[in-house]
Amino acid sequence: MRHPTRLGIALAVLIATAGCSAASGDGSAPDAKPADGASAAASSVTSCGRQVTLSEPPKRAVALDQASTETLLELGLQDRMAGTANLKTKIPARYESAYAKVPVIAPKIATAEQLRAATPDFVLAGSSDLFTKDRAGTREELDALKVPTFVSAVDCPERNEAGKTPFELLFSDYENLGKVFGAEKRADALADLQRAAVAKAGAGASKVPQGADAPTVVYLYSVFNGMPYVAGGTGLPSEMSRIVGAKNAFDDVDEDWPEVSWEEVAKRDPDFIVIGDLSERGRPGDSAAEKRASMKGHPVVSRLAAVRDDRILEVPGIELDPSVRSVHTLGLLADGMKDLGYAR
Repeated sequence: MRHPTRLGIALAVLIATAGCSAASGDGSAPDAKPADGASAAASSVTSCGRQVTLSEPPKRAVALDQASTETLLELGLQDRMAGTANLKTKIPARYESAYAKVPVIAPKIATAEQLRAATPDFVLAGSSDLFTKDRAGTREELDALKVPTFVSAVDCPERNEAGKTPFELLFSDYENLGKVFGAEKRADALADLQRAAVAKAGAGASKVPQGADAPTVVYLYSVFNGMPYVAGGTGLPSEMSRIVGAKNAFDDVDEDWPEVSWEEVAKRDPDFIVIGDLSERGRPGDSAAEKRASMKGHPVVSRLAAVRDDRILEVPGIELDPSVRSVHTLGLLADGMKDLGYAR
């Protein structure tokens, strides 16, 4: 989940309503609406090795990043949010009316002063690096102020039950937040819907060649100063690859999004390439078109069969990090594998 600070994320998303169109398979719950009836019950959950105990559901929650914000909106909790921060791109249309109710305490990463001015009673983030002294303050500092904090389980797999996949850790976030906010029914429904989407995406994996013959893929997230950033072995794309029967060509790199060289990409010679489209961020090299141009203009990478034969899939960049939207890109990956002839 951690990116170099100069990197951002952008998105595009397709959402279908559940119920009458639940077979669409993008894993979204119904359109944002009020959560289950607020419960006065106390709750206690574990978050990245820390016990988080509340005497009652939060009334003034602050989400420090876009992923956390959209999770709360998906759970219909906008009326219990005192703030959001660090929005990297546009909020999807389905969340717009709910998001309009939430104050923006910081356009970028929130400082301790900005957070405290919002007088939160609960603070959550997708990654622990937002809880530092030079950002929102440490979790210990906020504990001392009697403000409980929550970090996505995906950011600390070593502190969770062994063997849980990144998607299962993501779903556990929904369920734990459901307990914290007294919104268990909606959280459980969302987790179940997305588990079904994961199962659907993986249904064709058995028909994909395995072992040494498994198709390899490079995930090109960003190009900064001419250098590519790709998915390493610790990020969600490696798990996405496993689910659909492919292999991330940079699985051996112990980082989420390492900077590599174009020559190293060529050396890995992937069977296909997934481009994260960051068009909405608008920086040089962000768009899918610019990434294609970088590869086609490189004297070595342009010779790769994946580039020559246009074996390239484009997906929303934001969905390559764990969030409520990630199952959508997992579905795009599964469909793209079929279109490329790797699965029937």
